[in-house]
Amino acid sequence: MSERLETGDTAPAFTLPDADGTEVSLAAHHGRKVIVYFYPAALTPGCTKQACDFTDNLQLLAGAGYDVIGVSPDKPEKLAKFRDQENLKVTLVGDPSKEILTAYGAYGEKKLYGKTVTGVIRSTIVVDENGKVERAFYNVKATGHVAKIIKDLGI
Repeated sequence: MSERLETGDTAPAFTLPDADGTEVSLAAHHGRKVIVYFYPAALTPGCTKQACDFTDNLQLLAGAGYDVIGVSPDKPEKLAKFRDQENLKVTLVGDPSKEILTAYGAYGEKKLYGKTVTGVIRSTIVVDENGKVERAFYNVKATGHVAKIIKDLGI
């Protein structure tokens, strides 16, 4: 089981390909707050709802100084299809090796329909301007989570 991050931890650095294959790094966002959210798979109902919620609230979040990056184990081609099909505006990056998912505590054992399985743990990590974890949310629900983040961050 991967270690979960806690407030004050240094957020693990990453550079991952986005939907167009362009490298996106956490370091490039230094000086801005970043909401990094982890989801199991593009083009699935729950993940679509969550990505659409982030897209719908992107202007509000950006206005409050937050960038948003969605991370899944998907390859760039699937991310591009997801982005285009759903008209998503959030940055989506792929981590097929699951190395970054694991580093963030977003990959490991979880309960699914009463069974223990290994997979992506739907999680959201809020990283401050200096690369430290401001908030860490694990086992979040796809629906209503963005509204909860906005409320918790006082936006």
